[in-house]
Amino acid sequence: MFKRFRGCLMLLLTALIWGTAFVAQSEGMRYVRPFTYNCIRTLLGGFVLIPVIFLLRRLRRDAPPPPVSRRQTLLGGICCGVLLCIASALQQAGIAKTTAGKAGFITALYVVLVPLIGLFTRKKPPKTIWLCVAAAIAGFWLLCIKEGFFLGTGDLLVLCCTLFFALHIITVDRFCAHNVDPTVMSCIQFFTAGILLGIGMLLFETPRLPDILAAKGTILYAGVMSCGVAYTLQILGQRETPPAPATLIMSLESVFAALSGWLILHEQLTLREGIGCALVFAAVIAAQRLTAVGNKPTDRKESS
Repeated sequence: MFKRFRGCLMLLLTALIWGTAFVAQSEGMRYVRPFTYNCIRTLLGGFVLIPVIFLLRRLRRDAPPPPVSRRQTLLGGICCGVLLCIASALQQAGIAKTTAGKAGFITALYVVLVPLIGLFTRKKPPKTIWLCVAAAIAGFWLLCIKEGFFLGTGDLLVLCCTLFFALHIITVDRFCAHNVDPTVMSCIQFFTAGILLGIGMLLFETPRLPDILAAKGTILYAGVMSCGVAYTLQILGQRETPPAPATLIMSLESVFAALSGWLILHEQLTLREGIGCALVFAAVIAAQRLTAVGNKPTDRKESS
């Protein structure tokens, strides 16, 4: 039970960091193009984790080393990195051709896709989880959609990105069921995604050092916190949380983004948006209670 609570807390912190990073990412787009921004912050996240890996090994020096599969750690990092690269690239391309509200709502639909994909795997969620998913969708609609809804080119790109974010969550869960080193896997993930995004940057953009320096504050926050810290917390948290409730907790990113915009940028949070936030919070809490009853500790392999 303690491990389950610890996993949920780490995923909640992940959502909080991702949500507040929305402010930094919005400001960063004033100076650099999407591939450039994503490439630098992702590589920065990888470099940040290198000393963390050595520090953790020093702290565990007197303890017996946990069993770790280097092959699974490497393979997991590469697979997650490829999915992360595709998802972030599609999201940025889609946002350029649609409104932020619609993009936010469509991206949040990964909360539906993860349990839906689970229907075709052994990670089947309890049937009652779909009530929580429905409540979360209603909350996202109230929170994000402020205009008539129609599907354009940008919307389709963001919808494709949602699929890859869902596959990323499923892939993390699949590799965390084996004896992987989560910090090393996260580090490999960032370098894989950063290299691929760097290729896109060189092919489609012309990065300039003055522009990058002008955006350094937002890049540092997004790279260190959103990438280096949050994605590592995601991997650690998903080791101890089933994928369906883990997805709902991480979907609180949209709620925290709205709240951080209200607190930091002094954006107005309407009654409609407040109700949307409350619905998503209620869905997450209910999902935790349902999966706590429906899942036994022996349902997933424990990794140290």
